[in-house]
Amino acid sequence: MAVPKYKTSKAKSRRRRAINNKLTAGNLVECGSCGNLVLPHRVCPKCGFYRGKQIIELEEMA
Repeated sequence: MAVPKYKTSKAKSRRRRAINNKLTAGNLVECGSCGNLVLPHRVCPKCGFYRGKQIIELEEMA
């Protein structure tokens, strides 16, 4: 069985662990009706459409 010859430093071990904790930016797609960038498989907050159908009735800002 392999045994480490020296103690792994805190910086080395924390750097190794930190690689898996990176956050990735979300994927954005264009809304089919208004062109707003939204997360996939979500209702567009600007127009209320999802897959070409009106899902949410939004009141117009006056």
